[in-house]
Amino acid sequence: MPRYVGIDPSTKTGLVVLDEDGEVWEARELERIGENPERMHDLICQVGQLIQPEDRVAIEGFGFASQRGFELGGIGWGIRLNLYARDIRYIEVAPSQLKKFTGAGGTAAKEVVAVETYKRWGFQHKSNNVTDAFVLAQIVRAMDEPVKLLKVQQEVIQKLRG
Repeated sequence: MPRYVGIDPSTKTGLVVLDEDGEVWEARELERIGENPERMHDLICQVGQLIQPEDRVAIEGFGFASQRGFELGGIGWGIRLNLYARDIRYIEVAPSQLKKFTGAGGTAAKEVVAVETYKRWGFQHKSNNVTDAFVLAQIVRAMDEPVKLLKVQQEVIQKLRG
């Protein structure tokens, strides 16, 4: 049975695992406290331990407006390198594509994305990182499963397939 995993890499990383029917198997926010680089390393390893070799993975692309760009870049690249070293393929989804897939539009605020995610899939979480990870998991699932998609969702999938 395939698992679809969405990862929103951050200092509080969102991770969601769905089955082929879109049922949530896992939804959590991962965080490590302490000093870098140990904290970053622990977070990257924790994410890696939750990913299985056969998983289909979507990871949110880098946001360039963050004040913590170097740290977030380190975490994001660390997770990607962990997947690469284990030969686990992933798709990278731009933040605007993630937002568009919810129907909220590519520039929507996180609160609007959360509302649209709840309206569309009935999923809610106190963490925006987990909500984003849920949408990422839905995107990678839609690339593999016969999921009924809105026109804007079809556009996102088409663009990701290149």
